[in-house]
Parts: sequence; structure tokens; C-alpha cells
Amino acid sequence: MLIQSALAALRQTFSPPLRAILWKSLGLTLGLLLLVWLGLTRLIQWFQASHHISAQYPLLDSLAYFLAGFGLFVALAYVMPAVSILVAGFFLDDAAEIVERTDFPDDPPGQALPLATAMLYALRFGGLTLLVNLAALVIFLVPVVGIAAFFAANAYLLSREYFEMAAARFRPLDEAAAMRRDFSATTLAAGCLLAGMMVVPVVNLLTPLFGIALMVHVHKRLARRLPAPAPQGRLR
Repeated sequence: MLIQSALAALRQTFSPPLRAILWKSLGLTLGLLLLVWLGLTRLIQWFQASHHISAQYPLLDSLAYFLAGFGLFVALAYVMPAVSILVAGFFLDDAAEIVERTDFPDDPPGQALPLATAMLYALRFGGLTLLVNLAALVIFLVPVVGIAAFFAANAYLLSREYFEMAAARFRPLDEAAAMRRDFSATTLAAGCLLAGMMVVPVVNLLTPLFGIALMVHVHKRLARRLPAPAPQGRLR
């Protein structure tokens, strides 16, 4: 089941409708990171000027500025996948709707979360992912432990957030969470697949759209195993 869902999600990720969302979210991500990088480098420049480092040690000043700017660039590149998840979180309901409409045309469509709830959900998801990746950046130099902790944390986080986001289009959030726990082996296996993507440069930028497409398929298949038909709407 998981392999079939993954192949269907991969096909959807490169389809024209989801590609349009991908370019939009990547553009916003790069723009946000560029603004952060420019702001931090200007802050470093101001700090050096205010402490008269430039006048006293011009060569040291230039070297420190270059190293700081390069270090920030590397750090921001490392957390770019997490930031892309934060940005893409605002488009995931649209992506889920496309997947449902094209791959499950005979099923009743899901219902998008209210805008305020969707924004809070996206902020929570992106914030948690960012914290996990920042923590991983800190412990990355610890052999084995750093990578293992990064993978385990992301597998759990990604499986939880993407599945509940897909399931919440058809059932209340508490029921979506209960369903994830009932099928924890399957959802966690899907999360491991997504966590594996997160450690591959460039490929990790596809994680948000692939993740929601994957979990739409996983949820649809798991819902058919339930003893009663899945609810077609959500109480607000």
C-alpha cells in the first residue's frame, strides 16, 4: 500500500498543478531567506562598525565579515527545507484538493480547514520543523547520534503533521489524530520515507508537496479499512 501511495504521490508532485504551487512556495522561501540573510549581515556590519573594528583591524574586519556571511549562508541553506515547509504549509490544502480531485474523482471532496486554523496549523508545523532542524544543526557533529536523532524526530513529526492535515479534511482534528495513532505503523513508515527525503539536498525541497500527496493517498486507503464509512464533513 505504501509503495503504491508513494508512486502516486511522486507522479502528482511533478504534475503541472502541483508544480505551480512548488515554484510559488520555493520563490517565497528563497525571498524570505534572502531577506533574513541580508538583515543579519547588515547587523554584523553594524556591530563591527560600532566597536570600531573596521578602523583598527581592517583586514580582520573583512575576514570576519566574509566568514560570518558565509556561515549564515550555510546555516540558512541547512534550514531551508524547514522554512520551505513553513511557507508551503499555507498551500497544502490546495495541493490536497488537487490530489483528491484527480486521483479520487468519485469520492466526495474534503473540506478545507478555516483560514485562521490553517494558518495556525502551518505556523505550528513549520515552527516545530524549524526547531528540529536547528537542534539537528547543533548536534550534527556528534557521530551517529546527531543523524539518528534528526531522522527519528523528523519521521515522527512529518508523519504526524502531514497525515493529520490530510485526514482533517474529512474528520475532526481529534479523530484525525486518533486515526493516526490507530494506524501508527503505516503512518510512521510513511514518515520515515519523508525523513529520508529531508536528508537529501534539493530533493528535500519537494517534501511538502510530496508529503501531502502521499498522506492523502495513505488516508484514503486507511479510511477504507475502518468499520464504518469515513465522515464526509467536519463539525466546526
